[in-house]
Amino acid sequence: MSSTHEEFDPTASSLAGQVAPEVMAELLAVRSSIDNFDAALVHLLAERFKATQRVGVLKARHQLPAGDPDREAAQIERLKALAEEAQLDPAFAEKFLNFIISEVIRNHRAISQTQNPAASELNDQS
Repeated sequence: MSSTHEEFDPTASSLAGQVAPEVMAELLAVRSSIDNFDAALVHLLAERFKATQRVGVLKARHQLPAGDPDREAAQIERLKALAEEAQLDPAFAEKFLNFIISEVIRNHRAISQTQNPAASELNDQS
């Protein structure tokens, strides 16, 4: 485990001493679930970025552009539909995926520049 993880205090709260103990206990229990979800999200994102890194290497090897607007648009629409089914704000899902896509494209450009410096011109046009 990293030292940051070991230093995390799941009971940290500016509300301590300001609310009834039973309310604080319930709050901490729900927050514990949130902490678990956050950890799972981080691990899922790490796996996703490992896969997109492989895509970036493949694109660089074949001098393909870093971005794929048709794929990205399809993914955004797919995620918005999934969000609606899951009762999550589709606008939030779109913003979240747009952020991820921008990071993926940035990483793909960096991979391309590392593997094929001449391809950086092509990737700057995507």
